[in-house]
Amino acid sequence: MKLEFSTQVRVRYVDCDQSGFVYNGNYATFYEVGRSESLRQLGHTYKQMEDDGIVMPLVNQYSRFYKPAFYDNLLTVVTRIAEIPKARIRFEYSIYNEKNELINEGYNELIFLNPEKVRPMRAPEWFVNLLQNHLDS
Repeated sequence: MKLEFSTQVRVRYVDCDQSGFVYNGNYATFYEVGRSESLRQLGHTYKQMEDDGIVMPLVNQYSRFYKPAFYDNLLTVVTRIAEIPKARIRFEYSIYNEKNELINEGYNELIFLNPEKVRPMRAPEWFVNLLQNHLDS
């Protein structure tokens, strides 16, 4: 199983450090854009999940850098969900520059959390079904 989604991000001046490269911490933001847009492409948003009483805090993140990105580059963020989640979900990312060169890879893992009880929970059945239906189509 592998669901894959793609979105683009334009590098802003504020994303760059003194060297002129995109600051390494901003890749986490690019991951967040990819993750949010992948959920939107599935037909559900983070806002809807929060309205349904589910939050997804980050518990693990990894990033590997191959080439720098620069101000005004148009980056393509490819986001993958490799397996149907149970109590945590892993999103994998590949970021490409305008020449379609791989510049960064990474992943993060989030847990499903009931905010009222502040306790981990299993992935909601509707969310699992949403992923499964997208696989079957």
